[in-house]
Amino acid sequence: MPTQREREYYQMGFNDGFNISRDAPTPLSSVIEGVLRDDITPRRITRPKRKLSAWNKFVKANSKKKEFRYRDGKLNLKKMGVAFRRKKRR
Repeated sequence: MPTQREREYYQMGFNDGFNISRDAPTPLSSVIEGVLRDDITPRRITRPKRKLSAWNKFVKANSKKKEFRYRDGKLNLKKMGVAFRRKKRR
């Protein structure tokens, strides 16, 4: 973890760089300033979800069944795996 002094040095360097870019006479400085100050809202790109595998579908469908649960509520994955391999697939 960075120390408090290292954090202060980093912040000072960031502020210096930001001030230099803001005071620069290039037209790019106005673009940078607009991006850094006005456009702070993050944009998320959502990907299409992957299809569930046959095993995931089986677990999802049978995870609540009493036959595949231990007394403490955990899943008995070994028993589920045996049942999954024994089931007939289409």
